[in-house]
Amino acid sequence: MSADQPAPGAGRRLLGQVLKGQGVLKEGQVQEALAEQRKHGGLIGQCLVQLGHATSAQIARGLAEQAGLESVDVTRATPEKAALALVDASTAHAYGILPLRVEGRTLVVAIADPLNTAVLEDLRFQKGIEVRAALADAGALKARVLELYGPEGSLSDAIRDAARAVSGADVQSAAKSAPVVRLLNSILHRAIQDRASDVHFEVFEGVLRIRYRVDGSLYEIEAPPAHLAQALVARIKVLSDLDIAETRMPQDGRIELAIDGRPVDLRVATIPGVSGEGVVLRVLDRTAVSLDLEALGLEAADRDALRRLTKLPHGIVLVTGPTGSGKTTTLYAMLQETNDPAIKIITVEDPVEYDIEGVVQVPIHEDIGVTYASVLRTVLRQDPDKILIGEIRDGETAAVAVEASLTGHTVFSTLHTNDAPSTVTRLVDMGVEPFLITATLEAVVAQRLVRTICDACQERYEPDEELLMELGPDAELVRGRPFWFGKGCPRCHHTGYRGRTGIFEILRVGEEIKSAILRRASAGEVRDAASRAGMRTLREVGIQAMLAGRTTIEEVLRETAR
Repeated sequence: MSADQPAPGAGRRLLGQVLKGQGVLKEGQVQEALAEQRKHGGLIGQCLVQLGHATSAQIARGLAEQAGLESVDVTRATPEKAALALVDASTAHAYGILPLRVEGRTLVVAIADPLNTAVLEDLRFQKGIEVRAALADAGALKARVLELYGPEGSLSDAIRDAARAVSGADVQSAAKSAPVVRLLNSILHRAIQDRASDVHFEVFEGVLRIRYRVDGSLYEIEAPPAHLAQALVARIKVLSDLDIAETRMPQDGRIELAIDGRPVDLRVATIPGVSGEGVVLRVLDRTAVSLDLEALGLEAADRDALRRLTKLPHGIVLVTGPTGSGKTTTLYAMLQETNDPAIKIITVEDPVEYDIEGVVQVPIHEDIGVTYASVLRTVLRQDPDKILIGEIRDGETAAVAVEASLTGHTVFSTLHTNDAPSTVTRLVDMGVEPFLITATLEAVVAQRLVRTICDACQERYEPDEELLMELGPDAELVRGRPFWFGKGCPRCHHTGYRGRTGIFEILRVGEEIKSAILRRASAGEVRDAASRAGMRTLREVGIQAMLAGRTTIEEVLRETAR
């Protein structure tokens, strides 16, 4: 089947087919873009633009025809004043939309993503009118919103307006009020701009605290008055279809939004507290995560080692580390590396975090009995070549993973251990027999995330002896070498860091390690055998990253241990 032939029963033509019909592309260009997408991920339209085969405006017209939407050139369109008046600047900036005209009881707005129906639903909810989308080029749309609305108002302005409007109102009315909607939009918009992975709403006696987690560290932002806490939490509940009236029990939900024109998933978790209900939003920004081995921070030799692991015909590959260390991103990047029409890949996850085109992804629902172990047995009957298990949590899941490997599948999964060698003893503790571990386990990858030094304020310095002593025996490896740090600037919020990179410890299970496993050796003995076989520890890899000026000694000491 050609890449541009729709699958049997498909509801619409593929973008490549649409653009060929418009005379923009030839078949060879479509195939080149598909190959680039399989290699690096991303959207097919983005790949076509990067390869120079189409302009972003041509992609927008193609997407509009594909989705059956009107296409609009916002650089030439003149929005009606009545339409502009219906959407405030904060909402227009945060959602990446431009009101165009009012047709009876319908507001027509320009958007950049035809799949972003959540924005349209939210506007219907806010305005109480029908909303119809017209498709526009993302860059032109953003520039036009800025031109017509001016710069986005500050968070302080949104807080002031909401504080005035909500005073004395009941919770449900406050949650629907335009000032509270604008305030939450501003908070989320700033979170995306600051690359936050989580947003914390914490309620204390007479105080509402809002914190962003950026690059693994929390920092506090300007917070609204405490009387806005209930309204903000209620607004979040409305967006995630949770029960506003239930404040005594934790609830979990999900919000799909477009923030600044980019599709963003928010995982919502509420928790009742003594002083009020708190919420944490986990931000899953697909455009901020590169599912590509090149982007993980691996050294060339380690990157090649992971590529070889993706091509194994069978066996188990485990990625280990604490929560938030990037295990899932590494596994997704490995799957993306091997993603090919000739290979069937199935993932079993709790929850599914990122959609990968061409991969069958199955979510876990333990409350109705859909567990890892039960789903995996079904997955084995789906004729997969490679299987990703979100996490091996217990002996039953480990046993099914071993069974899958023994029957000719490659299994990728995660485990919570401190380093690669201790993973072996953890599997034995779970009840997996040593002879089965040696027959199936191919490699263990332990990883940590360390903050990278901000390149705008990076400076070198000579470490003093007291600092070197903290490295212990490793001090001799760095004595006389320059260290680096970030002195702090507006770009990095005066932290000295911007972004994170991975450090990796890769253990290949060779003959000496298999012998150690069979005699039930301790984690220390396995570590010694792995070192003799050439494994570099997390500390050693971290020191190399530090000497290269990518991170600091403090980060290496914090994330690695001897």
